[in-house]
This record gives sequence, C-alpha cells and structure tokens, in this order.
Amino acid sequence: MMVRIFLCLAAVVALLAPSAQGQQPTRLEAIVQRGTLRVGMTGDYAPFSAFDPGTSTFRGFDVDMADGLGKALGVRVEYVRTAWPQLTGDFEADRFDVAMGGISITPERERRGSFSAPIMQEGKTPIARCKDLGKFETLVDIDRPGTRVIVNPGGTNERFARAHIKRAEIRVYPDNVTIFDEIVRGQADLMITDASETRYQQKLHPGVLCAVHPDHPFDHAQKAYWLQPDAALKTFVDNWIKQARDDGRFAKIYAIWFE
Repeated sequence: MMVRIFLCLAAVVALLAPSAQGQQPTRLEAIVQRGTLRVGMTGDYAPFSAFDPGTSTFRGFDVDMADGLGKALGVRVEYVRTAWPQLTGDFEADRFDVAMGGISITPERERRGSFSAPIMQEGKTPIARCKDLGKFETLVDIDRPGTRVIVNPGGTNERFARAHIKRAEIRVYPDNVTIFDEIVRGQADLMITDASETRYQQKLHPGVLCAVHPDHPFDHAQKAYWLQPDAALKTFVDNWIKQARDDGRFAKIYAIWFE
C-alpha cells in the first residue's frame, strides 16, 4: 500500500510540478513519464543475472526483482546490457536508471550515485576443484608461487585478488560465463568470488567444484541496487524492497535462485 501511495504522488508531481514551476522532473518522475525503467545488467553473473544470446533475454534473481520493481512503478522494464569493466562508464553516461545483477556497494560507486537499501550481505571466498578443497583455506595457502588464480576483469573480484595476491599467478579471463570451466579443465586452480556465486557454481558442478567455507568468507560486503542520484527514486526503491521483504515476495524469489 505504501508503494502504491508513493507512486500515485510521484505521478501527480510528474504531471504538475515541472510545468507549473518550470523545473526539470526528478529521475523518478522522468521514469514514470517515460513509461520505462532502464536497468543495466552484465548478464554474466548467475544466479543474479544471465543473458541468453539465443533469445536476447535476461534471467536470474535480479531479473525477477527488476520485473517486480517495474510493476510497482507501473512501467515497462528495458534491460541494457553492460559489462563489469565498462559498468561505471555506462552509469556515468546515463545509459540506465539503475544497475542490478549482483552489484556490490563500493566507495567508488557511492561517489557517482546512490545505493538502495542492501539486499544481501556476503563476501569473497574461493571455489576450487573438490579434490583440492583443503589446499586453499586461507589467503596464505593461496598466495604461493605455482598457484593459479583466475579472475574476471573490471569488478570487485579482480580488485580483491590484486589487493591480496602477490606471489601466486593471477590470470585475467574475459568471459565470466565460462570462467569456471577453466578450473574444471585444470587451466586454473581456483577463483575468489562472492560466496553466493560459489554456492551456485557448486550446484552446477556437483562433485567437481566445491565452495571453500562460503559461510565464513574472507571479507564482508553488501549488495544493493546502484541508482542514479535522485532522492525520490531511492526512497521509492527502499520502500519497495522493504515491502517485498515484509510480504514474502523477496523470500520467494530468493528461494528460486539460491536454495
């Protein structure tokens, strides 16, 4: 109910305020006027977002959440494909209103926009072949000559590896969809990524890839939705997240993709 009331007020303001006062509409008002919410996604970070080139569609946890946000706003969702190395540039170029798909809160991103209320808290942890499970318990275990750490470029995974791995080999692999196959084939020993992704890949490769202590990650970070600067948009999204948690919609979508 709170979200519907807020939407009605936003729509009224969108229709009246700019023309009456000669002011530019807020981002929220512009979205309602446009009838489209532009959502930026990389499409290579399952289970948050995955892009199917055959159908040119996205699927995943944050895709379901974005669809729900669009319905709450009463607008169509337009997905804009981006990539981790160009995410910040696309955000600053205003290619989308909100970035979703497993976005971690970082100071660099906070300087350029605002974040919604957090949707998840987790951290970085290794994933390796199950037969090597005991070899990579700590960063000291990992950071040894001869260990091959694979990372996807441009995001928090590469940043974490560069900050903590000094003696082991770091190999940058450009395709975050097939990167785990490199570990399966023995072309890399492990990847350090978000615990949620290690659990998901472990489920996709049972008995082959194993998440290393995902309940006890090396650090802690929050995921949220990266919003173009606009107080009204942030208030709306925060209220919508709270309502989705309160009425069970968030838990239902979470169970589909993470349990």
